[in-house]
Amino acid sequence: MTATSASPAGGSFKDMRKSFLIALGISFALLQLLFLGNMCYLYGTQYRDSTRFHRLKMLYVDYDGDVVGQSVVDAYGILRNDEFPSLIQSPASEYPTPKDVKAAVCKGDYWGAVYAHPGASSNLSAALATGNGNRTSLTYIWNGARYPAFSQSAIYSSIMSLVQVTKSAYYSRNASNVLATAPLSKNPASLQAFLDPIQATEINIKVTEQGGRVLYNTVSMVMPIIQQFFFMMALNGISAQFHLYTKLGPKRNGLLRMCVSLAYTFIGSLCMAGYIWAYRESWDVNSNQFVLSWMSVWLYMHINFLIVDILTAFIPMQFLPFCILTWAIINVASTISPFELSPGFYRWGYALPAHELYQVLVQIWSDGCEDQLYRALPIMFSWWIACLAIVPFAMTHRCKAAVAAEQAASNLSFENKTTVSLPENTDRDATLHSRQSSTREIVPQGRRQTAESIRLEHVAYGPSYPTPGVRGDEP
Repeated sequence: MTATSASPAGGSFKDMRKSFLIALGISFALLQLLFLGNMCYLYGTQYRDSTRFHRLKMLYVDYDGDVVGQSVVDAYGILRNDEFPSLIQSPASEYPTPKDVKAAVCKGDYWGAVYAHPGASSNLSAALATGNGNRTSLTYIWNGARYPAFSQSAIYSSIMSLVQVTKSAYYSRNASNVLATAPLSKNPASLQAFLDPIQATEINIKVTEQGGRVLYNTVSMVMPIIQQFFFMMALNGISAQFHLYTKLGPKRNGLLRMCVSLAYTFIGSLCMAGYIWAYRESWDVNSNQFVLSWMSVWLYMHINFLIVDILTAFIPMQFLPFCILTWAIINVASTISPFELSPGFYRWGYALPAHELYQVLVQIWSDGCEDQLYRALPIMFSWWIACLAIVPFAMTHRCKAAVAAEQAASNLSFENKTTVSLPENTDRDATLHSRQSSTREIVPQGRRQTAESIRLEHVAYGPSYPTPGVRGDEP
């Protein structure tokens, strides 16, 4: 038995081993580089993000103007570093009422805010002296729906640290006076006020504590892209089975494809909004917000359908995985964390549809806070309109390739039918020589024509897979 055997297609593995190893090595290296590059890009968004917490701004307004209000400033002086949000103190004249402070956070100018209540120091002094009085000195405000995971870790926890250190700062400023004047040993209520002098109340603009919140700006942003790619493969497979690109012209195919895409993304966005609402737990959102979320996701899904349609029409099959994976990664990288916590390079992600969709959703879920519509909607509609302008060229390209593939297949079939059979009464040697000559000339030409026909079909209908249970239209 020989070590190598000849293939029916000609040649042995030994002859093609070098080419095989080169092809395998190229694919090996390219795919490793693809995933390495994409994951490095994604991980780069989180690289040393805690050292950029100081880019997150929090507002502080002192309505007290006494020892409690000054203790907050002292506490920030102790905590101030690159891993703590910047506390911007503004005069009370700029924010005359607590509602103005809340509006500043709601608008998105600040990630959070703290204000000292009017008369907080005098109320605390009364509580220390008599045991009675309002000891609530501070109020802090934040929006739990805005990047929930990061808001929880970077904003809420920082505010809690600020409140705790404010107590220490108050002791440093006023403990000796309190110990000298307050009846701590005689009045338990006064002692309790001294042990816990600074109390704070919370205003969370939109409480977002459900477990699924960590998926809103991560997996939920990338799944619509994958969903459109899979459906595009199915749609191309169905089109190939029924030979739509040769039976219908580019205009009718384009209109059909547009109607199908609108219907599919309409239902797909409904399902996405549906599973977000199904697992919302105690999240306080209403039916109006559901419909607005549904419509926003619909636009995002249709943008991605058009992009995938264009890519699959013009990008060669061997490079398509690189494009689809990279498109998915750069989109999710633009939503996974606030740009303030990422290196400045990543801010180009403002131009990506996933980032703008998430900004719209945060505004919807926050009852109108975090207003980014002035930027988000123009960017998303720009993507949509640009893709609508390019898609007709993609469909024309597909139809031309399908017609060329069908023509190549017809030519091959015609040549096979017109091949003249050899006469039976010729000499045996002459017959054998004629057959060998015919085989050498006809078979390579037929293979070339078949390969060209297959290539054109892949251009027209690729990538695709046959729909299970559907036989299609036999030619």
